[in-house]
Amino acid sequence: MRKIRRRTVYVRRLMPNKAGKTSARAIMVQGTGSDSGKSLIVAGLCRAFTKRGLVVRPFKPQNMSNNAAVTEDGGEIGRAQALQARACGVEPHTDMNPVLLKPEGETGAQLVVGGQMRGQVMAKDFRTFKETLLPEVVSAFERLKADCDLVIVEGAGSPSEVNLRVGDIANMGFAQAANVPVVLAGDIEKGGVIAQIVGTHAVLMPSEQALIKGFVINKFRGDVSLFEPALTDIEARTGWAGLGVIPWFADAGKLPKEDSASLGRWAATGRGDGRNAIRIAVPRLPRIANFDDLDPLMAEDDVDVLMIEPGQAIPGDVDVIVLPGSKSVISDLRAVKAEDWDVDIAAHVHRGGLVVELCGGYQMLGARISDPDGIEGEAGEELGLGLLDVETVLTGDKTLEQVTGAEAATGINIAGYEMHIGLTEGPARHTPWFHLKDGREEGALSSSGQVMGTYLHGVFASDTFRHDFLSRLREGRSGGAAYEEGVEKALNALAAHLESCLDLDALLALAR
Repeated sequence: MRKIRRRTVYVRRLMPNKAGKTSARAIMVQGTGSDSGKSLIVAGLCRAFTKRGLVVRPFKPQNMSNNAAVTEDGGEIGRAQALQARACGVEPHTDMNPVLLKPEGETGAQLVVGGQMRGQVMAKDFRTFKETLLPEVVSAFERLKADCDLVIVEGAGSPSEVNLRVGDIANMGFAQAANVPVVLAGDIEKGGVIAQIVGTHAVLMPSEQALIKGFVINKFRGDVSLFEPALTDIEARTGWAGLGVIPWFADAGKLPKEDSASLGRWAATGRGDGRNAIRIAVPRLPRIANFDDLDPLMAEDDVDVLMIEPGQAIPGDVDVIVLPGSKSVISDLRAVKAEDWDVDIAAHVHRGGLVVELCGGYQMLGARISDPDGIEGEAGEELGLGLLDVETVLTGDKTLEQVTGAEAATGINIAGYEMHIGLTEGPARHTPWFHLKDGREEGALSSSGQVMGTYLHGVFASDTFRHDFLSRLREGRSGGAAYEEGVEKALNALAAHLESCLDLDALLALAR
């Protein structure tokens, strides 16, 4: 079996350039397909090289996700880049993900550039003008490089999608424009990983092939030595260096999720121990957004978080129903009604159950949602579920803000972020769920106290608040998970995992 060179600790910055600023290196991780593990590999590399003493920054030219994070400079980026920034020990910044597409329908998306909403775009139209965004993408990349030692870039999807090659800014189009070497990650879990990598080589142009300097195999289970002949064969067929095989990383489920593909594996992670567990049901909305709000609840050993798929009824014995965020709230509200989940939710409240609504869910539980300007689709309105005495009008201004405050009833501190379009008003707002430090009252409670809604994301990541919330549901419950500490431990474990199985010295030597 191949020997992986042991870790070398780098404690000095790289040589300054002629302008006296850091001459940063860069390396790009592309994948043979979606959900190949690029985001986690980049997060692990960010933490590993940061622990070696380098100043590291993550970068993703173009992302497509409805899970986003608010940045310190008042914009939004993909959730994965926020996690990668955390792995580097820095606050997320809009330069880390200059172009973000947030799908709103089967063929359209909200376009976010430089952290700010630039409007809606249809897929066929985006293909024709995305190359005009390349200068902004490269400028953001250069700004990051000016203040660090190493930029680790994440691709999107796969460079083998030749139908998307014209005007590409996500993979090889960016790599060529910025002259960044590439490492290709293959996903052995999907099967056919040799064909994934060799096939990618076959469809790339010679100039693109030359930019790929090596490859890794991800998500391996079993005896790695059995894959040695395959590594040699791939190297011979492509001319690319095999940098290692990454065994399956079991703690991946402890890190915040971005890709909706992770929802398909929901049943395998984040479930309670079955002994008097607190049961929380979450209807899977077609355009579910910021579902990483649920990760802290999934981290609790005595909590079952049940993702309710279309065609399934919400079980009658759950303790809480959480209606999550949505990227297309009127459309998703209609889906809730089509699935008869509105009937299940009303019955749950009638039985004395608790309903929590986050952002889009908050809007749905009111009396009415209006979209007079067609911001999220066709102009129109829809009657809400009527469980909160509020109404929402979707407006053109998007709120993006990190906030702190306290729960109104208990005074327990919380932290979170706002990311929404719309203004929600009504009598229930006179009984807010939270008081914010800036003096605002946030959210609403029903007169019974069973229904509570808020625009805030991330509140359940506050351990004390989450533990108190859950203790109200189960008498005698005490303690609970330390969520943020768990994320840090998982990032450190991921970094150690990559140090043990990849030739990180060789990978760093490839960066330029």
